Amino acid sequence: MQDKPELSVVVPVYNEREAIGDVHASISRALDGLSRSSELIIVDDGSDDGTWEVLSDLSARDPRLRAIRLRRNFGQTAALRAGFDYSRGEIIVSLDGDGQNDPSDIPRMIEKLEEGYDVVNGWRRDRRDPLLFRRLPSVLANLLISRLTGVKLHDFGCTLKACRREIIEEISLYGEMHRMIPVLAHFMGAAIGELEVSHHPRTSGRSKYTLFRAVSVILDLITLKFFLGYFTRPLHMFGLAGLISSLAGGLCFLAVLVMKLTAYMDMTGNPLLYLGVLAVVVGVQFIMLGLLGEVTVRTYFESQKKPIYVIKELREPR
Repeated sequence: MQDKPELSVVVPVYNEREAIGDVHASISRALDGLSRSSELIIVDDGSDDGTWEVLSDLSARDPRLRAIRLRRNFGQTAALRAGFDYSRGEIIVSLDGDGQNDPSDIPRMIEKLEEGYDVVNGWRRDRRDPLLFRRLPSVLANLLISRLTGVKLHDFGCTLKACRREIIEEISLYGEMHRMIPVLAHFMGAAIGELEVSHHPRTSGRSKYTLFRAVSVILDLITLKFFLGYFTRPLHMFGLAGLISSLAGGLCFLAVLVMKLTAYMDMTGNPLLYLGVLAVVVGVQFIMLGLLGEVTVRTYFESQKKPIYVIKELREPR
């Protein structure tokens, strides 16, 4: 095996048999033009279309390539986490395996990183994806994330990122949190930069994006906001919900009392009281159960150091 490289490039793939050969070739050309040592880590996230067979053949011919095969499809976040864990470089660059990111941007990302940043996020300004189902939801999601987190980036969903190892090692990734890497790094005190990058239309295979992923992003954003803003002071969040709930209950009591005094309605038989209190209490309980569930899951993974993926096979350069 080669000595510890300076740069690690991590690529998650899922059912990209047709594209992976060209992606590997273009990344190799980009790495050949660098003056620093490098390694390429491609993580097969449980593909069932023959992607692993192609990767196995490539790894046998490329001493720079380390191929990792997960036992099933764990998702892009888990695949990236596996690649990060097995990387050895002090600088880690991630990009998609569908050929839409341009590996020729890697040197520019590294140059930007060396200007004093800890994380550099790609910005697909001229994005080559369908407007209605990809670009428009992405714009709305980026605005929402920026507003709620205070991290002003244009394209959180761009997989092309350059990070310093010490930052990646301190970040825990779950759900769809790979797009939140700049946010998590920002709250660690890291310097975040942004760079316009190229984006190509997909030429083979099909997109793995679904509307369910958009819902997942929103739910992960809520979780992230809780963990970053209220995890060490949960009373500020739950106490506010409790005050609102109490206020709603008080208003219901007041309304029932007014009805009693003006219309002589029976207080105990008024459904407004029960309906209002029940709706608020049930809503607060559901939110708390969801957040407590997130805390339990994270505690389980962190305390036992249990990874969010399972490797089936690993091909190392000889």
